[in-house]
Amino acid sequence: MSIATLQPEQVVILGSSGSIGTSTLDVISRNQSRYNVFALVAGKNVDVVYQQIVLHSPKYVVMNDECAAQSLRERVSGLKTEVMSGTQAMCDIAAHSEVDIVMSAIVGAAGLLPTLAAVEAGKKVLLANKESLVMSGKIFMDKVKQHGATLLPIDSEHNAIFQCMPRDMQQGITTGFSPLGIHKILLTGSGGPFLNRDINTLSQVTVAEAVAHPNWSMGQKISVDSATMMNKGLEFIEAKWLFDCQPDDIEVVIHPQSMIHSMVQYQDGSVIAQMGQPDMRTPIAYGLAYPERIDAGVKPLDFSTMKDFTFTKPDYNRYPNLQLAIEACRLGQAATTTLNAANEVSVAAFLQGKIGFMDIYKINEQVLTASALGELTSLDEIMDMDQQARRVANELIAGQAR
Repeated sequence: MSIATLQPEQVVILGSSGSIGTSTLDVISRNQSRYNVFALVAGKNVDVVYQQIVLHSPKYVVMNDECAAQSLRERVSGLKTEVMSGTQAMCDIAAHSEVDIVMSAIVGAAGLLPTLAAVEAGKKVLLANKESLVMSGKIFMDKVKQHGATLLPIDSEHNAIFQCMPRDMQQGITTGFSPLGIHKILLTGSGGPFLNRDINTLSQVTVAEAVAHPNWSMGQKISVDSATMMNKGLEFIEAKWLFDCQPDDIEVVIHPQSMIHSMVQYQDGSVIAQMGQPDMRTPIAYGLAYPERIDAGVKPLDFSTMKDFTFTKPDYNRYPNLQLAIEACRLGQAATTTLNAANEVSVAAFLQGKIGFMDIYKINEQVLTASALGELTSLDEIMDMDQQARRVANELIAGQAR
């Protein structure tokens, strides 16, 4: 859409009450002539969603939980917003004929079906839900092509890589690295809160310590994933599918300052990097307006105050979950679907105080080892594998508690 377009584009936000959702609403509020909030989709946080309704007047809201939906209906009585609930309503809203853009920011496997609904409806999909590709990479990307959807990565790392790619790659004119002279993707990560902590004390990590990320403001699950670097492992898998490459084409680099969000290395020795503040409003604004640039509310970098940029290789003894995710990427779709499901269960158990911090890796590794990793060729098979992995993970956690 050009700046001269009179009608604002209609946006659905899947996961409006989370950090990506609230940041998306902030960017939209700064560009109201260009974007209108058509619908919000959330889980159970009635208080946050109610405030969002008051500020943005969406036509529809969908809550995952019916009790939350009923509570919200009572609070918005007299307003024009219609409140619904359930997965099917989420999918229907994501595919609605009046919708132009869908922000996919529901955390975890719960985001897969509504995101696929948006893809199958040919929408412009801003993908912040990495699990969609981790769970169903080839099926997901095939549907993007089949239905003519536009897919733009919103994770800061993938958004950075996308910005560093040649325009032909961005527009899907050319796929594969060789024709474009690309040598490797350099996927950066901060190392999380335990980059310099004594490895021998990691088993003592508390929930409060694990969710205290040094640079980014994120939800609890993603913060724990960042602390274990599973988040980077999931991003590794996502990058493979987004950029049509192989695991050997991707290298993870620890960059504690989180100012360089990722890089692309070319065959002539050049490296193109995307830099900026550690603020998700930048990639969100880029995705909303691509290929234009709009106000994101983010201050530019002040290079006169920036002292050190450091880069190191990840230590897999400190981050075994990262190594496990890279191994799963090499094994294939069944392995990444299994690992994602096991990790969601194990992280939830850690947050609930049922297992220790290092037990997250142990559960993930045991579930992956115990699973029969056959080829997955349909969405039903993927969902069955997901549920099977969750059952095994829950059984292992229950066994530890006895």
